[in-house]
Amino acid sequence: MRLALYEPDIPQNTGAILRLCACLGIAADLIEPFGFIWHDRHLKRAGMDYLDQVELRLHRSWSAFRAVPKGRLILLTTQGTVSYHRFAFAADDTLLFGRESAGVPAEVHAAADARVRLPMRPGLRSINVALAASMVLGEALRQTGLLPVEHPGEQA
Repeated sequence: MRLALYEPDIPQNTGAILRLCACLGIAADLIEPFGFIWHDRHLKRAGMDYLDQVELRLHRSWSAFRAVPKGRLILLTTQGTVSYHRFAFAADDTLLFGRESAGVPAEVHAAADARVRLPMRPGLRSINVALAASMVLGEALRQTGLLPVEHPGEQA
C-alpha cells in the first residue's frame, strides 16, 4: 500500500502525513509542484526525525507519477461515491489525497479507479488532509491486515 499527495500546499500537513507513513511502514509519493519549498522548516518540524524513515518517491508531475506502475488508485474526495469505511481496500492500493486548497483537477478524478469520501455533517467542507489520511489509511491497513505487528504484551 502507498499514500500519495497531489501537489500539497501546506508543509505541516505533508510533514505530519510523512510521519504517519514512517510510523505505519507505508511508502509515500509526493507529486510536484508543491506549495512550499521542500526543505521548509515547518515540514521538518511536523515530520520531526521520522522523514528519513519513509520510503519516499518524489514525482515531478502528475504524468510522471502515472508512468510508475502501481495497483488501484483510490482518490479521497468530497465528491466520492462511497464512504471509506464501506469501501473494500486492497494491499496494493495507492491512496491519493489532493491539495488542501483545491483538491485535484478533473483529469486526476478521471484517472482514479475509485473515489471515496469521509462521512461528515451537512454544511461542512472537509476534514484536514492529515487527519483524513490517518483515518482512511488506518481503515485500509485494518482491512488488509497490513497494520504493523503489535508489541508483545499489548492489550487487544
